[in-house]
Amino acid sequence: MHSWAFDWHSPLRFLALAALAALFALPAAPAHAADDALQAQVREFASASVLQGPQRRIEVEVGSFDPRLKLAPCEEIQPYLPPNARLWGRSRIGLRCTKGPTRWNVYLPVTVKVFAKALVATRALPVGTVIEESDLAQAEVDLAEDASAAVTQAQLALGRALERPLAAGASLRQSHLKPRQWFAAGETVQLVAQGPGFQVGGSGQALNAGIEGQPVRIRTDSGRVLTAEAVGERRAEVNP
Repeated sequence: MHSWAFDWHSPLRFLALAALAALFALPAAPAHAADDALQAQVREFASASVLQGPQRRIEVEVGSFDPRLKLAPCEEIQPYLPPNARLWGRSRIGLRCTKGPTRWNVYLPVTVKVFAKALVATRALPVGTVIEESDLAQAEVDLAEDASAAVTQAQLALGRALERPLAAGASLRQSHLKPRQWFAAGETVQLVAQGPGFQVGGSGQALNAGIEGQPVRIRTDSGRVLTAEAVGERRAEVNP
């Protein structure tokens, strides 16, 4: 794999974003001769496509073609992101010949690493550990290494119990934390419905326990049953 670091705070940011909308042209050449140029093309496209963020460092690793693959000569090759693909962690980018005697379409594997400060364990933490301040430290981690979001703020983890063990130095992820129960079935909860330009509040009775990240059914004072999301202590939110 070839590795390339991209700093969003450098002047290259503008050039990379401009390159995203452009078609990349290559002279006609057999696959083995154009391999490095295609990899550079994919790397530039991926770097321009990754969502920027403050104090992030981006690395893009591009895989190689199968040496047995023989591509027909092409005058113009366009990189693109396949449907449902995401440039985060392991992914792939498509390359299609848009101008040539034979149209073809291939994929190159890519790994996008997004480094930023997040919380890591200062020691090995077994399942059931209630996290204390001394258990965590800030370090640079690859946010894209795991599908679960990295925890970046200590207040979101302190007092929470671990649902999965966490090795010393490993990044703390949302999936490590046991979901909180914000209220029990039968309790009265504050209900908020909001959308673009409006917010309406009321109250209702929870028909099941309000577990963090899970839907909960609320019966309003008028008798209507709504599906909401538990967002805090005796609080639920409806998003139309």
